[in-house]
Formats: sequence, C-alpha cells, structure tokens
Amino acid sequence: MTAAGEHPPQPVPQRDVRVRRVRFAHPDGALRHHYVDGDLVTSHAIAVLSATFPPGEDFFVRAVGRYRDQITDPELAAQVRGFIGQEVVHGREHDHLNRVLQRMGYPTALTHRFIERVLALFDRRLPPRVLLGFTAGLEHYTATIAERLLTSPEAQALLGDTQVREILLWHALEESEHKAVAFDVYRTVGGSEHMRIWTMRVISTLLILHVITGTALSMLTDRAAYNPVRLARSLARLRRSPFLAREVVHHLRAYNRRGFHPDDFDSAELLARWQAELFGPQGTLTGYLK
Repeated sequence: MTAAGEHPPQPVPQRDVRVRRVRFAHPDGALRHHYVDGDLVTSHAIAVLSATFPPGEDFFVRAVGRYRDQITDPELAAQVRGFIGQEVVHGREHDHLNRVLQRMGYPTALTHRFIERVLALFDRRLPPRVLLGFTAGLEHYTATIAERLLTSPEAQALLGDTQVREILLWHALEESEHKAVAFDVYRTVGGSEHMRIWTMRVISTLLILHVITGTALSMLTDRAAYNPVRLARSLARLRRSPFLAREVVHHLRAYNRRGFHPDDFDSAELLARWQAELFGPQGTLTGYLK
C-alpha cells in the first residue's frame, strides 16, 4: 500500500533525452578575463559552477546508475541511458572549459578537487536513496537555472557571443530535456515525499553555501576584486540579476510542495524552439557535433 500523501509511480511519458556528441574548441585568448558582460562577481560565480559540474555530473551518474537494474519501465530505462550519456558529455566539456578558466587565473582546479572529495564522502557515508534524493533536488536547481537562461533575453545577453554562452545554452537545453529523469527514478524505487523534500532542503543549504563561499574565495585571487568601486558596482548588479529574479525563487520553492513533479512546469514548446535553434538544419551549434 501507499502511505498517506505518497504518490505511487505512474507510467513515464515519452521524452526525447538524446545524447549529442558535441566537442567545443577552447582557444586561449578567446575570452576576456571577466567574460560575463565584464562583470566581476558573476564571472567568478559561473566559473565556480563550471568547476563544480564535472564532479557533480559524475555523482549524478553514480546516484542514478545504482538503480538501473530496478527500472522495468522501458521508457524510463531509455531516458536513464540518455541522462547518463548527456551528463558524461557535460562533465567532459566543462572540464575542457575549466582548464581554460584555470589558465586565465580562476581557481577551477581547486574547486573541482574540493567538490570531488565532498561527494566521495557522501558516497561512503550516506544511503543510496539519500544520494538519489540529492540528485533529484540538484537536477531541479540546474533545470530551473537552465530554463531561466533559455527564456530570458537578459540572461542570454549577459554572456554575449562567447563560447561560454554556446556551452551554457547547450547544457541548459539538455538539463531541461532530462529534468524529470532522476526524479522519476527516485519515485520508481519507492522514495518518499518526506525524504525528497528533506534532501532538497539539505542540499539547497549546502549548494548556496558552496556558491557563495567558492565565489568569494575565487575573487580573492583576482586583483580587480580589490578595487572597492568596481566590487561595489558588481555586487549591486546582483540585485538585478535575471538568475535571482522572483520567478526563479518561486520555481525552486515549488519542489518542496507535496505532489510536485518537474513536469508541472511545461517546457515542451521551449525545448522544441531551442532544439531547432541550436541543432536543427540551420542550428547554431550543429558544427560542434561529432
């Protein structure tokens, strides 16, 4: 029987979670130092997130992969294969970008090692279902930020026409494509609503602390951060950041509602638009497909 307030697994709807074998070029000198519209704080924050992605994607693959033999729904099994393939490529491409950022002076290697060790500790000490709950919650974060990028001209404008913009648009598209996969695996293997909400609250606290602390430490390595006028202006811009808008906070908090599902935010039209724009016959990123 299903406990009160719980939701028995439902048939998984068909979703297109395809693996695109992209490979971006990263020539030295292609990026100015503060590559996010010349902004100090946001450039360091995105560098921290980019450095977090490769060990984070590996963690997601392990968390979901542990349950592959329990998935009997062929549609969900296919989506899990797509999810794992997409995450592997994400990790590889961000690792390449992070090496460029490291050469530019961003301490991405240090951030990578720190997150890798923290997640390895989680793997050793926490139950697999908690790790899967963390993954489902973090996937909601990445999908929320991804869909904000894909829907907000202001967010896209911040990244100009750099290859960082291209990488993040591709990554955002695929995060939205597979946003429900870890969530559906969690439900399929019997994860409770109580644990889902609890793991989200825990991982939210840890993620926010990591981004704030990591960004501050990264900025300590940047001479520009010691200019009080420039630092103050950059911090003031955060209040107008499209990624910190009220809609984003509302979207994130929705996860804590009992009965929530990522498909409550319908992204079908958004995905169709960006799949065509990035990888259609005239897609701006088709040249990176291998």
